Amino acid sequence: MRNSHCSTRFRRCQAGYTLIEVLIVVMILGIAAAVVTPNLSQAGVFRIQAAVRTVVADISFAQMDALGYQEQRAIAFDKDENEYTLVEVRGTTIDVENDALYDIKGPDQRYRVSLNREEFGDVQIESVDFDGDHILIFDEIGGPVATPGSSTLSDGGSVVIAGPQSRFRIDVAAFTGRITVTQLD
Repeated sequence: MRNSHCSTRFRRCQAGYTLIEVLIVVMILGIAAAVVTPNLSQAGVFRIQAAVRTVVADISFAQMDALGYQEQRAIAFDKDENEYTLVEVRGTTIDVENDALYDIKGPDQRYRVSLNREEFGDVQIESVDFDGDHILIFDEIGGPVATPGSSTLSDGGSVVIAGPQSRFRIDVAAFTGRITVTQLD
């Protein structure tokens, strides 16, 4: 709705917006900014949730891969490098460098996942404890075991993933390998 005033005497027109129209547009922009701003502050939470979902999916994959191939699989967490590697267990030792599972997208085509990626923001592996170690091992039927090559049941364990705004603990239950996620903050 434009307010126009044309003078027939001078043959010129003036067009413009009324004060009410300008105020309505400013008010709509203010409401839109108020709705969008809280969502932007949640971006950090979404990033840590993406990291947690990735870790949970990879734990589930290692468990199902062990079951599918009827061989032990392990996930070796490296807290210092903020990454983890999925590994084929051969014998009674775990060789992360030579026995990493194949992944065409991974570094050196190894199934290694870095949580330092931009999509995860400032997410860190805060702590890892699976039977006093940083390695989670699944046996041939998908249950967690205490040591590679053995059938000694694991006590389970957890990994804590922390971001600037929240922390999550991923628990793997003894015997069943059931995965649960708990928000700590």
